[in-house]
This record gives sequence, structure tokens and C-alpha cells, in this order.
Amino acid sequence: MDFHTPLICATLLRRYKRFLADVKLEDGREVTAHVANPGSMLGMKDEGMAVWLEPNDDPKRKLNYSWKLVEVGEATVVVDTAAANKVVGEALRAGAIGPLAAYSDVRAEIKYGENSRIDFLLQGEGLPDCYVEVKSVTLSRQAGLAEFPDSVTKRGTKHLRELSAMVAEGHRAVMLYLVQRDDCTRFALAADIDAEYARAMVAARQTGVEALCFATKPTPLGVNLVEELPIYI
Repeated sequence: MDFHTPLICATLLRRYKRFLADVKLEDGREVTAHVANPGSMLGMKDEGMAVWLEPNDDPKRKLNYSWKLVEVGEATVVVDTAAANKVVGEALRAGAIGPLAAYSDVRAEIKYGENSRIDFLLQGEGLPDCYVEVKSVTLSRQAGLAEFPDSVTKRGTKHLRELSAMVAEGHRAVMLYLVQRDDCTRFALAADIDAEYARAMVAARQTGVEALCFATKPTPLGVNLVEELPIYI
């Protein structure tokens, strides 16, 4: 996935109201950027961090900058959670996700479950329909270990129940965790942050819901899928 325009570097001053952040550009100007991330952004929002912004001149947008990346220590981390679906969508259509490569038809945002939309519905001749839910993973509290979630996610727990329901109906269901940082080699659930979600994931896997995890390489040019990571649940 390529960014629409080249990113520019800035310094984070503060993140507030969930979707806003004040930053200082390299020329000294202070501007407000949109933050496309409803999560806690644990470990990613400290004052003074180097951030990467995507500028725009769209008159329909209230803000001229969108916060896309942040430097956390030696790691580059994707802030924009919407990027996860774009990366996975491109990879699915290119057949780059091995366990799902046999599916020829990829559709996004299809209604299902309890007033929900599945991120991707995969179909292929002679194959069961496959429901794929994508989660953006940015939390890392131990060297090399990516974790999800970074805050309590009742919506995520609901998604797991809905995936289990699809399996009960004879379909295939996959929870795909996309690690949007370049310093992790394995994945686990952050059960201390959301014990209910962790229990729901264990229960979902017992019903037949599959779990996949893939790493990415974020750069100021874009975000690319790189390899599958082991899951410890």
C-alpha cells in the first residue's frame, strides 16, 4: 500500500480528543493533524516523538495533515488503523496471503452478523465462503512481541462471536491480525488489558475460527506485507 502523497516529518506535541494531534513541522510551524486511530495508542503518543504526516490540499477536509507513522525507539509504527484493511485487501487480491490464496473473489465491507460488516468476504469455486476480520496491531511491551488489544474492545469481542456463528453455518472464518510495526517477530493476546476478549478468542478458536498474523514493513512511502508470524494464544 502506497501513501497518496510523500510523508513529511514532524514532532509530536500532544494527542487529544482521540482524533486530533498537535505537531511541530520542521520549519517551526505548529499545526493540527487528524489521527485516524480510535484506540489508546499505548506507547505511541509521547510528547517529542518523531511522526510522519501526509499533507493534503483537499478543500473538503478540515485539516491539511493526517498522522500516518510514529517512530517508537528503533521501530516505525503505523498510526492509521484504516491502513490495515488497505494492506490486507491488496495482499488478498494479489494472492499474497498463503492460507487464503485459493480464493479468487475478494469483496470488502459486506453486511453480516448483528448489524455488522465483515472486512472481507472471500469466495472461490468449490470453496466455502470465508469471512475475514482484520485487526491492526501496534502494541509491543516486550522486545519482539506484538500484542492485541491496546485497550478494552467490546466491538472486537462481538466480532469473535459473529465469526463463530459463521463457522456454525458451515462457512470458514478467519481473524487476521496485522502487525503494523517493524520490530516484532511473534504475536500474543494482551489478556491483562482485556481478559474478556482473550477468553472470547480462545472460545472462538475452539469453534473453528482460524487465527492468522502477518508482519508489515512501514516506511514513509507506504506499508507492505512481509511475512506470517507465529501466534501464542
